[in-house]
Amino acid sequence: MAIFKGAGVAIVTPMTETEEVNYPKLAELLDYQIENGTDAIIICGTTGESSTLTHEEHLEAIRFTVEHVAGRVPVVAGTGSNCTRTAVYLSQEAEKSGADGLLLVSPYYNKATQKGLAAHFKTIADSVKLPVILYNIQGRTGVNIAPETLAWLAKNVENIVGVKEASNSITQVAKIAQLTDGALDIYSGNDDQIVPILSLGGVGVISVLSNIAPRETHDIVAKYLAGDVEGSRDLQLKALPLVEKLFCEVNPIPVKAALNMMGWEVGPVRMPLTVMEEEHQRQLKAEMDRFGIKAKGER
Repeated sequence: MAIFKGAGVAIVTPMTETEEVNYPKLAELLDYQIENGTDAIIICGTTGESSTLTHEEHLEAIRFTVEHVAGRVPVVAGTGSNCTRTAVYLSQEAEKSGADGLLLVSPYYNKATQKGLAAHFKTIADSVKLPVILYNIQGRTGVNIAPETLAWLAKNVENIVGVKEASNSITQVAKIAQLTDGALDIYSGNDDQIVPILSLGGVGVISVLSNIAPRETHDIVAKYLAGDVEGSRDLQLKALPLVEKLFCEVNPIPVKAALNMMGWEVGPVRMPLTVMEEEHQRQLKAEMDRFGIKAKGER
């Protein structure tokens, strides 16, 4: 059973100007997302700068989000690590905080074998009762979770129920769908591939675009699942130029810049990430205007 169907936002972690987590602003962003149709909140993922949060900040952000969302939509906590023991600790603490599910990125830098990946994910999943979505993004981690490994995990670990696929390979997504035969919910990890992945049996997206266009991202999925493939496709194609600009520098640099342009005042990114280049900001703003992105408070 899917943790959620539709568009889940990989939400940013707003910061003060001194780079402390801005919890009042996070509360505003959570309300904005839910009011505009977002189907799930994914907290402390890549877009949430989890790699530069302390463990204390990471767990407090999860706890705060669960408490503020208060059951309105599912909350999925990013608790992956390249250290299996750390991922177990974060996952168990997220479970205690009341998260509805976990998102586990493949271990980065270590470059584990497929046997190691299977053991890593099984160990973490076995340490909790929560449903787990695996996150496959070789471009950041240096390792691909093979479709065969995902199929083994789906069939042998009861609470591994989904995968966020950001391999950029539609062929791989098709192979996962074939091998898992409905045992694993597939979410697009790329905003430019939502419709193609839905066409292969996917159930939604874990989205960066949703931060600035929650209603439209929700509608891409909702229209498709309701049978309006043409309407879904039209929205997907309309969003492509904006998605391109949201990834013209490493995520989450552009999306935080976009939210600040909208007046959300989400603050800076933490080093080693840096301020977006001025020319890229200009191009991003032009695409936001073309897409019809409104400033905070506008309808």
